[in-house]
Amino acid sequence: MHRAFIALGANLEDPAAQVRAALADLTGDGDIALVAASSLYRTAPIGADGPDYINAVAAVDTPLPPAGLLSRLFAVEAHFGRTRSYRNAPRTLDLDLLLYDDQVLDGPELTLPHPRLHLRAFVLVPLAEIAPDLALPGRGSVAAWLPAVANQRIEKL
Repeated sequence: MHRAFIALGANLEDPAAQVRAALADLTGDGDIALVAASSLYRTAPIGADGPDYINAVAAVDTPLPPAGLLSRLFAVEAHFGRTRSYRNAPRTLDLDLLLYDDQVLDGPELTLPHPRLHLRAFVLVPLAEIAPDLALPGRGSVAAWLPAVANQRIEKL
């Protein structure tokens, strides 16, 4: 089994319900077991217009390899009506593979750790809630990066 961390976010069509339902869908097939889920957080869009996002982070255990897990995330997004009309477009659901064990990958389809996870309060704050001592490969601890995102608006629901 492998430990992975997944960011969940939505800002269309009742985003809190979308995030909760996506988490249930993601962990409902037997290949992905929920270990922990953060609270929900409201955040402003970064680099885009549109309504606020509802975000969370989940820790999961899975036998799936990174590419297989990413494919599953894309399938869940599609099931929830995700379209990719333009960069940073509002969305019904966004699932990002943040970390997979302590693997470091830099490929055309997948980069691990997620290249911007240490720059986003909507990832770091919920991640710190469920895994405050977690080490980000090549970057240090989650907690050490929290001051870098202190100026980003985030509200625990």
